[in-house]
Amino acid sequence: MAKAMTISYEVGENLYLNLTNKCPCACTFCIRNHADGAYGSDPLWLEHEPTLDEIIADLNKRKLKKYREIVFCGYGEPTERLDVLLETAAYLRSRENCPRLRINTNGLGDLIHGRSIAKELCYELDTVSISLNAPTEKDYMAVTRPKFDNAFEALQKFTKDCVKAGKAEVIMSVVDVIPPEQIEASRQLAEKLGAHLRVREFDD
Repeated sequence: MAKAMTISYEVGENLYLNLTNKCPCACTFCIRNHADGAYGSDPLWLEHEPTLDEIIADLNKRKLKKYREIVFCGYGEPTERLDVLLETAAYLRSRENCPRLRINTNGLGDLIHGRSIAKELCYELDTVSISLNAPTEKDYMAVTRPKFDNAFEALQKFTKDCVKAGKAEVIMSVVDVIPPEQIEASRQLAEKLGAHLRVREFDD
């Protein structure tokens, strides 16, 4: 499998940050099952997890004002490296012309770290996008295949905690490969938790 140190990569008007390849899930539809990169990027499999200095050096090559958003999302779950994520966000905030900051997360950071992380994330970020994937625990576990038994419950608590924090926009997402009735049920669950639902296109 090809490996490279692709720390940042462009998708449309956004810049994505690839901090880790670690993830507690093995989603059936994960792009990692089909390709080494995403949306035409260089390979996103990391030779090692980039240090904060390496991330900053990479970002210093970019003109931040050209991007609509900077998104913490790569070939792993960004909250696996929570401290580096937060330090990177704080650094970006200190830069002139910093765009909006978003994380795409599976919402299991509380289980990864053994504590609530919602306030820390929402303090530094403008948008928290949480992968819901399915509207019921049975379907969620089948599709997402997390290593945690209580993942579906934890994801919902994390979402509510982010909404309660009040600073960041909170979005839940599903991929359009699930049936329309599941998409509608997901929309109802997201709204119940205080979030909005986004339906993402499956990228193969």
